[in-house]
Amino acid sequence: MKLSIGIVGLPNVGKSTLFKILTKQEVNIANYPFATIDPNVGVVVVPDERLDKLAKLSASKKIVPAVVEFYDIAGLVKGAYKGEGLGNQFLSHIKEVDAVVEVIRCFPSDEIIHVEQGIDPLRDLEIINTELILKDLDTVEKRLAKLEGEAKTGDKQKIKDLEIAKKAREILNSGKLLNSLGNDFANEAAIKEMTLLTTKPQIYLLNGEEPDVSEELKNKIKSLGADYIIVDLAKAEDISDLIKKSYEILGLISFLTTGEDETRAWTIKKGAKTPEAAGTIHTDFEKKFIRAETINWNKLLEAGSWVNAKQKGWIRIEGKDYEVQDGDVIVIRHS
Repeated sequence: MKLSIGIVGLPNVGKSTLFKILTKQEVNIANYPFATIDPNVGVVVVPDERLDKLAKLSASKKIVPAVVEFYDIAGLVKGAYKGEGLGNQFLSHIKEVDAVVEVIRCFPSDEIIHVEQGIDPLRDLEIINTELILKDLDTVEKRLAKLEGEAKTGDKQKIKDLEIAKKAREILNSGKLLNSLGNDFANEAAIKEMTLLTTKPQIYLLNGEEPDVSEELKNKIKSLGADYIIVDLAKAEDISDLIKKSYEILGLISFLTTGEDETRAWTIKKGAKTPEAAGTIHTDFEKKFIRAETINWNKLLEAGSWVNAKQKGWIRIEGKDYEVQDGDVIVIRHS
């Protein structure tokens, strides 16, 4: 399944630097706002030590890891929701991604200008989140105007959608992000069809060193129900923790297949059953699913081979109701 993460923040906070580290691509890094206009897109491998070990066990010809698409979205400014600083264009790019990495500048520097003329991470966080909230409010208000008319027909679904939209407006007017209500609310059909920005899971990347990051900022992020990592992007060479965390906040796991041709990681939602997992390999496998032969990757390594694992009775036979676990090595049997 395709997974995309948008990198957002004010201008000159380190977004393009982060993108370059993640993707090893050369991008336009400039000391002025709007150095990036169209989002740079890079495909990043999800680090997974299990693949190398399984590939060695199976003498696989190739390894196919799970990947994440990262979008380097141009810097937002105050008034973006009204179109300031190419705001409408930038906010529409955020709509397309599954989750958001919000880069907050914490490092001091006289050489790198700040669009707000001073370093204040809490202010910057509030600016970005306020722009997202205001854009969502605009979207919700337009939808409410239409729903109020549709609900007068007595259509039960439209009445329900109206109440859900009113709830969204109430939360946004209180200054809260809609992701604070959890996945169930974000997955309501009435919410999903509006493609609201604040329903997306967020990770905060605090660009600086540990002493640059205040406890107040950490507590603020925790109060939003979000996670953060502290990285000095000027010195960083590898940010695999961010890639893994991005994978986790979307509730994704990997099951594995291994053989002589290839060892591969397959991305599925946590809680997915075996037929759905089979469908990620090939759509026909979901329809024609019979059973799954399954073993934890570590247990397979302990056995030394699939044949040995079978002889030891370690291969489990799972049916349609089995919930696939992260790290399961699976062989799908189908008609």
